[in-house]
Amino acid sequence: MFCARLFVTLPMVMRKQIVLLYSLILATVVLAQPSFVPDQEIRKMGEVLYQQPCKVVFGFSNKGNAPLVISDVHPSCGCTSVEFTKTAIPAGGRGEIRATYDAKLLGTFVKYLEVHTNASDKPVMLSLQGRVVSSTVDFTGDFPIDLGNVRMSTNYVEFNNVNKGDKPFAEIQIVNTERGAFRPQLMHLPEYLTAEYIPEVIPGGRSGHIRLTLNSEKLPMMGMNRTSVYLARYMGDKVGEQNEVQVVAVLLPSFSQLSSRQLDSAPVMRLSTADVQIPAGNTKKTVTQTVMITNEGKSTLTIQQMQVFNRAVSVGLSDRTISPGRSAKLKITVTPAMLKKEKARPRVLLISDDPHHAIETIDITIND
Repeated sequence: MFCARLFVTLPMVMRKQIVLLYSLILATVVLAQPSFVPDQEIRKMGEVLYQQPCKVVFGFSNKGNAPLVISDVHPSCGCTSVEFTKTAIPAGGRGEIRATYDAKLLGTFVKYLEVHTNASDKPVMLSLQGRVVSSTVDFTGDFPIDLGNVRMSTNYVEFNNVNKGDKPFAEIQIVNTERGAFRPQLMHLPEYLTAEYIPEVIPGGRSGHIRLTLNSEKLPMMGMNRTSVYLARYMGDKVGEQNEVQVVAVLLPSFSQLSSRQLDSAPVMRLSTADVQIPAGNTKKTVTQTVMITNEGKSTLTIQQMQVFNRAVSVGLSDRTISPGRSAKLKITVTPAMLKKEKARPRVLLISDDPHHAIETIDITIND
């Protein structure tokens, strides 16, 4: 009461300033809020072997602007044990919830995790699903890419040296490891790719394939065109690194309009090596090798593009225009620690105006 009377006796300007300050403090308190956002709310584990405990990890992010704290995670039954990140997760940070199902009962299972956080009074429900069987079929050899309910033969597709007008295709073999039917669907297809699903619905325990057809007329650029598509594992699935399929198409430049005289006087590109070898067990953060590019033709050679297939590789060229009889240095720098993280085979692509060697590829290998 005394504070209210004192406030009334203050000048109008001071009262407005106090109200404004109070509003800003209140807004800051209200807006400072953590947000629990799981990567997936449902994890389908496919077939698991009887009495062989299976583990699953639910990754999550704090998309809010205040620290996130998980107070507890309650599994729906004693057959599931959990561990989770107990320290406060800052805004933009990530954490994990790890669940282990004991697989002591044969048949289909659906288990829930009730996640309590300081982001909301209501818990978030996560689910792990699968089927416990007495024996399993081993698909790991032919289908090494494990997505839980589905396995794939590869998650990297490459269309090499495509001429404009070509429509090549590639196939990804897939197997449905669950009892129920699976309808494959690729998300984020660019306009130059079309997908055909054979069959459209794959029964449980059976295999099929996805046929990807490339329309080279619609490729946006000469040389390497890289994109990512994503296999939906279930209705409403999200895109992520686990279900990503990288697709690379290399479009060749055309010199069909050149006369025989122009071809005879054209530049000619020669490489000192097309195979760069990195010593095995190298402890350096980066390794640099030099490749000499020589013009053995009769006119100036222009290196139009340099492209890398792998983010562990970077390149630098001393000169993009090389006179007849002269050379330029191409420095290739490799980060060995990153090589294993990339799906694409490490290579460097050179595109020039040499009509006989318009595209040259330099392979990068680990020397055992």
